[in-house]
Amino acid sequence: ISPVPKILSHFRFILTLRSEEGKYHSLILFRLSPSPSLVHQESDDGVRTVESDALGSASNRQIYVMEATCPHLGAEMSHADIEEYEDSVVAVCPWHRYDFDLKTGKSETGLRTCTYAVQIKTDQGTGDEQVWMEAPDGGRNWRVVELRPVSEEFADPPPLLKPASADSEEHTQEEMEPVVPEQNSPKTLMEWAVLILNTPDPTLKVERTRYAVNAFRTGAITSIGHKAAHPPVPPAKPSRETYMKIVKPGKIQSGKRKNRAVMLHALANIEQWAIDLAWDIMARFGPMHKDLPPAFFSDFTKMALDESKHFSLLRARLSAFSTPYGSLPVHASLWDSATLTSRSLLSRLAIIHLVHEARGLDVNPKTIEKFRKAGDKESVDVMEVIHADEVTHVTAGHRWFVWMCEKQRQWDGSDIDPIQVFRDEVRRCWRGDIKGPFNIEDREKAGLSREFYEDLKGEMPFDNDEDEVGSTSKNAASSLQTDGAVDVTSVRQEPATRVEYEL
Repeated sequence: ISPVPKILSHFRFILTLRSEEGKYHSLILFRLSPSPSLVHQESDDGVRTVESDALGSASNRQIYVMEATCPHLGAEMSHADIEEYEDSVVAVCPWHRYDFDLKTGKSETGLRTCTYAVQIKTDQGTGDEQVWMEAPDGGRNWRVVELRPVSEEFADPPPLLKPASADSEEHTQEEMEPVVPEQNSPKTLMEWAVLILNTPDPTLKVERTRYAVNAFRTGAITSIGHKAAHPPVPPAKPSRETYMKIVKPGKIQSGKRKNRAVMLHALANIEQWAIDLAWDIMARFGPMHKDLPPAFFSDFTKMALDESKHFSLLRARLSAFSTPYGSLPVHASLWDSATLTSRSLLSRLAIIHLVHEARGLDVNPKTIEKFRKAGDKESVDVMEVIHADEVTHVTAGHRWFVWMCEKQRQWDGSDIDPIQVFRDEVRRCWRGDIKGPFNIEDREKAGLSREFYEDLKGEMPFDNDEDEVGSTSKNAASSLQTDGAVDVTSVRQEPATRVEYEL
């Protein structure tokens, strides 16, 4: 899984494995032992202080690996409580308090989850200690594609809901809108998603995202709500504050893009749209595909929280340049791609997550290097956090794209190749070549082998206004069947357009 020192920074890690056959397995790693501490050792020349690894022997380090979700109703176990008994340690599900022994997976309720044996082995060549785990069944040559610490700063605990004071002199009445609305407060995840999409204030959008994700993880939200007879309808386009000046991409002055503040502002704009994209894919396609499992919503709520974190980090950096967010023009071309894929989950996953976000993996290292050359270490640190998270977002997009293809195979028995389906989607929904250089290493981590993107070209015709990057076609993507089965043939036939965003 990892060298031992790499897991000493946090106590919980999201662990995603992918097999040679392309199957994914989501797990959670708990490290219950303390971080390295200083101990005193005697030597011939006196007493010296050295760093001692957690608890000494490997058998005492208390590293456990179990399934990422509760087998009861799919709650995310990364936020489980850990409780010790006389002879065992259990993880307690945050939704309904089901407890699972971290060694055996057994619960007093009679349920059982899968746990995996963990060993510490010493590399004979380097002498470094490494964490190894028992391989899951159902696949060969499993490899780690994500080992991500669970946030212990940004989202946990959730923001405090301070009541607005009638005589407050620090805020205007408009700024006092509470995180949880006082009237008709959301009860389901779908209702929260639509509320957040309709929230124009970026600060409130972030705070509501933090609150909703934490409530979903801890069971305060008891229903996803996508199977309701009349689920809430997401807006065609998320709300934005009136002071935001939204222009066509071609109208943004390219000559100023070397300015760090302009770059950070453009990146923050992308992240604000990305928050909405994460909520929109749940609110728009959840009701269309009622068989989507809880893991789908766990993945995309995590993504919404990540994008909120990214936006907040970038906005904080903008303040260092005395450039408030919203003070510069922005464009909405990323949302144009969302509009064009608004009736097809397969198209949305392909274009937003496996093209747009994958292109981000290619571009981010160059952006980081520009900040590094400018001596802007703080922005480098922010971009490195963003880049690491974006690898996991492409991973999630690939995982659910493959899942959709597998559902189609089960539905009609067809022999569907996800790579070919993806390439067909890009040909139908993208305009022009997808050019390198590609970040081959990080694309591979996310599941995108070279067969996905090499010699890939969209075949959509260009609009008459060639100077307008991101102008939209009148034809939206064709609809998938709403019963959860993917009609791949019908999806391929309708024309759409490609929209690129520039950093």
